[in-house]
Amino acid sequence: MSVFNVVKPTASKVPFILSIPHSGTKIPNDKIDFFNINQINQMDDTDWFLDKLYDFAPKLGVTTVVANYHRWVIDLNRDPKNTPLYDDGRIITSICSTTNFNGDGIYNENYNLTKPEISSRINTYFTPYHNYLKNLIADFLKEYPTVIIWDGHSIKRYVPKINENKFPDLIIGNNDNKSCNKSITQITLQNLQKSKYQVNLNTPFKGGYITRSFGNPENGVNSIQLEMSKDLYMSENEKKYDEKKALNIKSVIESTFEKLIEKL
Repeated sequence: MSVFNVVKPTASKVPFILSIPHSGTKIPNDKIDFFNINQINQMDDTDWFLDKLYDFAPKLGVTTVVANYHRWVIDLNRDPKNTPLYDDGRIITSICSTTNFNGDGIYNENYNLTKPEISSRINTYFTPYHNYLKNLIADFLKEYPTVIIWDGHSIKRYVPKINENKFPDLIIGNNDNKSCNKSITQITLQNLQKSKYQVNLNTPFKGGYITRSFGNPENGVNSIQLEMSKDLYMSENEKKYDEKKALNIKSVIESTFEKLIEKL
């Protein structure tokens, strides 16, 4: 299986990339026995069904890149040097995490995650994904002055090891205005705020490694993350895709994409 899938635009291509790094559910056959079977059955930290939620993107001319492997194999949104994203005491999972967001171990007790294994996973899974995004951005910049990369995420409404309070509906992250032009952030913020949803900016998430490493607005690369609570589009304890719920949030994000594409 390939590390990721690329969903190409079905309309005229625009310089807009949608990255979905955490909805993958595959575990390689040679690694599956390393993991705790109960954890694998739950896959608690998965950004379930975001590829389905964002399935409107191709008709807008957006190029979508979706990871196939689970974030417990490799976390594509973490620094490969394992520099922490935050220093406020929250639980921080690493590029090859050994726990879930609840702090529970995800591996069998007798498994030792070695440095060579981590390096191998970075080379096999992380580097191809990031190189593809890098090359895609470079190709767009040959034709256009500005590129947007939108990193799509979702999370349970309440994860006490990360934040003692329940999360708002939507959280925009632009690394404290370093990864994205203010005008693009403002369009995103204003359009999302027109909805019934509560919207925060950079609190409690500023964007992960993808947003922070690719964002370079002075050179035309605008990177922004959207974190959303899973209960906006899922039901049954945030495990089942809810078509009715999804229609509402999907229309809000789609209209936001349309506004951003107008700006481009």
